[in-house]
Amino acid sequence: MQYNRMNFFPLLLLSGLTLFSTQLSAIEEINSVAIIVNENIISTQEINTRLNDFKRQLKLQKKSLPPEKLLKKQVIERIILDSIQLQLAKTQGIHIDDLKLNIALESIAKKNRTTLDEMHKLLEQKGINYKSFREQTRKDMIIRQLQKRMIYSRVKVSQQEIDIFLEQQKQSGDSANDKYHLAHILIATPEAASPEDISKALDKAKKAIVQLNEGTPFDDIALRYSDGRHALKGGDLGLRSAAQLPSLFLDAARRLNTNETTTPLRSASGFHILKLLDKKTQQHIVKQTHARHILIKIDKITSSEDARKKLNKVKLKLDKGEDFTKLAAEYSQDPGSKNNGGDLGWAAEGTFVPRFTQVMNSLKSGQTSEPFKSQFGWHIMQVIERRQQDETEQLIQQKAELAIQNRKADEELQLWLRRARDEAYVEYRIETDG
Repeated sequence: MQYNRMNFFPLLLLSGLTLFSTQLSAIEEINSVAIIVNENIISTQEINTRLNDFKRQLKLQKKSLPPEKLLKKQVIERIILDSIQLQLAKTQGIHIDDLKLNIALESIAKKNRTTLDEMHKLLEQKGINYKSFREQTRKDMIIRQLQKRMIYSRVKVSQQEIDIFLEQQKQSGDSANDKYHLAHILIATPEAASPEDISKALDKAKKAIVQLNEGTPFDDIALRYSDGRHALKGGDLGLRSAAQLPSLFLDAARRLNTNETTTPLRSASGFHILKLLDKKTQQHIVKQTHARHILIKIDKITSSEDARKKLNKVKLKLDKGEDFTKLAAEYSQDPGSKNNGGDLGWAAEGTFVPRFTQVMNSLKSGQTSEPFKSQFGWHIMQVIERRQQDETEQLIQQKAELAIQNRKADEELQLWLRRARDEAYVEYRIETDG
């Protein structure tokens, strides 16, 4: 069979155009507008990228993948909230430059006991695009800065709140160091919820409870139903001190045994379901050292060598049995301890500069060091005794204040995010499956 050349070329051209048209259509679909959030456009590609990232995270954590529709719904909601917050951050003039970002990434690498270059390679090996990871980290940092400015920095804790909390702990028999590991599901209600809204949310919460009782894993139900910020983590709130938990959560958690789940708990945000994963009572034992020292400073008049020689003479007197207290009062140039015989009092680990700490840790109780140099000059140190001390009342109060502040801020943040979401213009150009 022979082809007519005049007819063949139009067919080839038509075939090429069809192929090009198909490829173009696929590209357009990948980059098509999926959602409009105020002035921002979210593409289908962005949704798919974030979705695949979360799938990889779940696989690395060896968690079962929830149904595609449920995970996609949660990912889309996360992207919308991120977009709203990033737009607000821009109006606030918040940005993260490359220097700050690099420092943060180096910190992440250090926490994972690796270098930045190694982390780059490891991410690529696991199929995670490093450039995308880097930019997502930048966005997360911007969002945290916004939340700190809008919420956390404005939350104040009074001494009365601290006193009431610590007193409640004593009465309940809880330790100030009790920590609860909770998982959480929130079935949210609108800010001005109608009886119908409340009834609908309660029915949904009861449905979740039924499925939990039938054996469906809590994290699957959290992905399916929860409107909480930790839904993509299976509702896992992590380990939190009692002061960090809202009273509603704390009262419920105290009554739960490990792996037990609450009935729906009502609050202004909606209905909550909690599961107690673990409870720990941590004793914060602090190693303390009681030491004293004699310091000869280095300055324009006294060189390092002169200071060392002067201190060597003091050391010879100590070796002959002369009193450390009297020698410190006579020779030491540390104004803070000189009049106390060089006594530094009880100090916890990390109180002093590294070189001083290194020498202190190398000495036994009653032992005196050889002269050594720090950034302040030349020292002789003597360790008097050591002890292990539980946290002081002052430190407990400081931790209680910080925990109460974080708890109040978390509650405010939840309400603030819900308001921001309700006030935002969101237009869907794709199917979201409810």
